[in-house]
Amino acid sequence: MTAVLDPTTSHLTHKRTAIEQTPGIPFARLVRVELRKMVDTRAGRWMLIVMSAVSLLVVLVNLIWGDRESLNFSSFVALTTFPLIVLLPIVGIMAATAEWSQRTGLVTFTLEPRRVRVLLAKNLAGIILGLVVIAAAFAAAALATLIAITVRDVPADWSMTWQSVIGILVGMTIYVIQGLAFGFALLITPLAIVASILLPTIWSIASSISARLDTAGAWLDLNRTVEPLFSGTMSGENWAQLGTSSLVWIGIPMAIGAWRVLTREVK
Repeated sequence: MTAVLDPTTSHLTHKRTAIEQTPGIPFARLVRVELRKMVDTRAGRWMLIVMSAVSLLVVLVNLIWGDRESLNFSSFVALTTFPLIVLLPIVGIMAATAEWSQRTGLVTFTLEPRRVRVLLAKNLAGIILGLVVIAAAFAAAALATLIAITVRDVPADWSMTWQSVIGILVGMTIYVIQGLAFGFALLITPLAIVASILLPTIWSIASSISARLDTAGAWLDLNRTVEPLFSGTMSGENWAQLGTSSLVWIGIPMAIGAWRVLTREVK
């Protein structure tokens, strides 16, 4: 008995096979797209402008009115990177909440239905942008040092340990990832910004004024555990404390955020 093939079924099967064999979006392209979204939007551009303006302002103030002892490379690096402790997490938050605050999630997750790849691309893009901003801060510090040597006639002092340089890079990257984690967990930009600033600050104040909480604060206060990174004086116990505080302030929010992004309905 000869089987009769349904032309409609055969066409649909062929179309489905063709779709399944179509290569997906390369991960590098996803990262480039996320990077572009972080700097193309009005909020993203203004955040970069604010970071540049604040760093420039503190450098100018130090160049004009600063003591001669503070006109060296390490002091300028401290000045240019200090505002980034507050501003870099906001960059991560805006990257994490973009699909939900700007209602682009439907387009993003239609073009790339595998949300895990989008999640990873956003994290990597945020880290890359953060490293670029940190590199710009180091470059600004170097330029300010040259100006101080030329204009203020101070002795050239470029001394800075490699431990401090690596520590600043790692510490600032941690703050970016913290912003991403809070952004994914809350998915609302203003709420995530307030929470990422207010909650750690409240905990830092509480642990500093209470002797009972001081011991816990040494292990659970991210601001305290990051400080040895910036000074390049990390010990084994410091790394353990940094890992514990990062688990609380980054690991838990990131896990909650990943679950929300992977399961939330896009409207």
